[in-house]
Amino acid sequence: MIFTQTALAGATIIDLERREDERGFFARTFCRKEFADAGLDPMVEQCNLSYNYKAGTLRGMHYQVAPAEEAKLVRCTSGAILDVIVDMRPDSPTHLQHIAVELTQQNRRALLVPPMFAHGYLTLTDDAEVVYQVSETYTPGTERGLRYDDPALGIDWPVEVAVISAKDAAWPLLSEQGISA
Repeated sequence: MIFTQTALAGATIIDLERREDERGFFARTFCRKEFADAGLDPMVEQCNLSYNYKAGTLRGMHYQVAPAEEAKLVRCTSGAILDVIVDMRPDSPTHLQHIAVELTQQNRRALLVPPMFAHGYLTLTDDAEVVYQVSETYTPGTERGLRYDDPALGIDWPVEVAVISAKDAAWPLLSEQGISA
């Protein structure tokens, strides 16, 4: 695996190190030791699969707070998504900054989302499938969220949001949560 640190401390892009021959290729997608050697927490508590029928489907922006903060390793296994994360760590020098990474079936790239980062994605194709390895179980009462279109975040979504859950559309703006940008 090839680990590339992003501008947001702890957020890491993970590319495959492919071993190719006439059959195709083989690549490791997760290795506890390699993650630890790269200074990343390799804990996986559960794995999730999300299938999305239509391009323009937005899921997010979600995160969990103590005592159930979670890291996620996100990979698009079919289609394409724009994966966006926002640093919600109050004492971080990059607090409320975000990055966007295109994850596709073709690039086979993954994004490691550290604890206390809001995470969401927009599908760029129909039939997009996303697999998450998560460090903590879903814990009702600890989930928080951000509005995907909050002007204080300034996230530039490349296609119009066509499908979104009522819950995700109703997250309050940062200003309504008492969080200042």
